[in-house]
Amino acid sequence: MARTLIAFFSRADENYFGGAMRYVKVGNTEIAAGLAKELIDADLFKIEMRDPYSPVYLTCIDEAKKDLRDNARPELNSYLDSIDGYDTIVLGYPNYWGTVPMAVATFLERYDFSGKTILPFCTNEGSGMGSSERDIRKYAKGAEVRKGLAITGSRAADSKDAIMKWLTANKMM
Repeated sequence: MARTLIAFFSRADENYFGGAMRYVKVGNTEIAAGLAKELIDADLFKIEMRDPYSPVYLTCIDEAKKDLRDNARPELNSYLDSIDGYDTIVLGYPNYWGTVPMAVATFLERYDFSGKTILPFCTNEGSGMGSSERDIRKYAKGAEVRKGLAITGSRAADSKDAIMKWLTANKMM
């Protein structure tokens, strides 16, 4: 088993791209996670909700806002048996309402992150990391959460150089 895990939450379907809606088959965060996987030796795990958000973007963000307001923990389709074999978790997610989607909180609260390093990255269309780094520290007790990488979602496919620079700065390459 690799000592690094790339865990990510991503959403396809209708997405917001710099002022317009566009349908995509692969979500921006999944694209960025795949680029990271090309650069480092890591296992990949997709965080998926048992009851996914709507494929309609505006409905999806309303659902995500309600989950955030309710501090919900959506059930996931699957879970890893353990994260004990990993030292570093590269954690990817879209910025929903200034933080991680609540499905990511579900994932993080399930495991013991003591002594582990989390490298967060998020896709967004201008909102940056928001409070997600602070919130990850709250959900992943005991983890060292390093400075994250904000990737413009509509340019995720062109983010390999930025991901490489960030991973290099974090001594992953």
